[in-house]
Amino acid sequence: MTIIRDEAIIPSQQLLPEQPLPAESYLVVEQSPPLAGEVELVGAKNAVLVIIASLILTDGTSILNNVPDSDDVHQMMALLMDLGAQVQFYPEKQQLIVNTSTINRYSVRAEIMRKIRASALVLGPLLARFTRAEIAMPGGDQIGARPIDIHLKNFVRMGATVHVEGDMVTAHAPSLAPRTLVLDYPSVGATENLMMAAAAIPGTTRIIHAALEPEVLDLITVLRQMGAQITIEPPMTLVIQGTTSLQPIEHTIMNDRLEAGSLLLAAAITGGQIDLPNADPSVLDVFLLKLEEMGHHVRMGMNQGKGISLVATPHPRAVSFITSPYPGFPTDLQAPMMAALCLAEGQSVIHETVYENRMLHVRELQKMGANIKVEGDKARILGVEALYGAQVIAGDIRGSCSLVLAGLAAHGKTIMTGVHHFKRGYQALDKKLAYLGAKIALKAA
Repeated sequence: MTIIRDEAIIPSQQLLPEQPLPAESYLVVEQSPPLAGEVELVGAKNAVLVIIASLILTDGTSILNNVPDSDDVHQMMALLMDLGAQVQFYPEKQQLIVNTSTINRYSVRAEIMRKIRASALVLGPLLARFTRAEIAMPGGDQIGARPIDIHLKNFVRMGATVHVEGDMVTAHAPSLAPRTLVLDYPSVGATENLMMAAAAIPGTTRIIHAALEPEVLDLITVLRQMGAQITIEPPMTLVIQGTTSLQPIEHTIMNDRLEAGSLLLAAAITGGQIDLPNADPSVLDVFLLKLEEMGHHVRMGMNQGKGISLVATPHPRAVSFITSPYPGFPTDLQAPMMAALCLAEGQSVIHETVYENRMLHVRELQKMGANIKVEGDKARILGVEALYGAQVIAGDIRGSCSLVLAGLAAHGKTIMTGVHHFKRGYQALDKKLAYLGAKIALKAA
């Protein structure tokens, strides 16, 4: 059934003083001057979480550098400690030290699993290490079903017995066997989970129709350091030669391409300029193309192939795109990009093909005066002259960023609750925006 939402009603230009403040922590965002400056990126959340999970495959002490100090990272650390690992985190050095020799459990408490989607990524490593795993269905953002059935049925193909009761998953595999696995969809999580298990199995495992996101490639680098032999064959095939002796490693996490995209959009929506000297333009090709199509001036590769800078156009144009697996437009930048398109001249069409419920931010943007209609998995955005401050609720990590960006350009004051999503996905992004000139403040309840 196709649902067409009514056009947004333009709210008053500023929050009325008599409106009650939220009873929980919230962000206050005010219309800001053009953001300007240079900032460094932190490590990629979507890479570090799975790499932390992969350490279960080893027996000893590993060191991870460039680790972001975000809430999801703390949850994954808590998960490993619950399994018995010794964990030391030094936020000032962005360094995480994990001793996995003390891991003595294969069962993860449900309350930990339900706090973070990436917790499902311990299934493969636990099966490989203990031949057993007990986990609850993972929690996290409510952006779609994201079922782990692709993970489970392929573990069955590798020889595991899987039992699902309610939201609990129990897997047992006395002897996982290398197989040729064909994924229905190039799922990042399934690719990572199966590849980690295969890295600990002698023999050759092939994963066909695998995800090849940059974060997956960072995990491949780690597994190779541990001792697995992994090659990439066209089209979209991973060939893993596993070993029963995977070694502890030291690794520097790749920089966060999604933080880079969010910061570039913050400069774009405020008519500013920004330099990201340690951003890698090669992992954002389609996204950067769309920024250029909007009229923004983008420079790339100034620092030996690294670095992205943007000078915003005062008259951004509408663009359309389809989210898709890498190297397509990243689904994780769909919501922030939508905020910028709300003020672009003309009509934009966004087709979300990755997650079926990743437009929770639309209703909140409509509260701010955005002209957006949703028809199934497509959103049509007709650019408006102005957005206006409102009380909005973040429902997921990337949606929270979208609302913050809209607030930077909106007349008046925006108050955003659901701040825990913002803190889960970003390390002090509010402080980076403030450094660039944004009027933004985190308020305690």
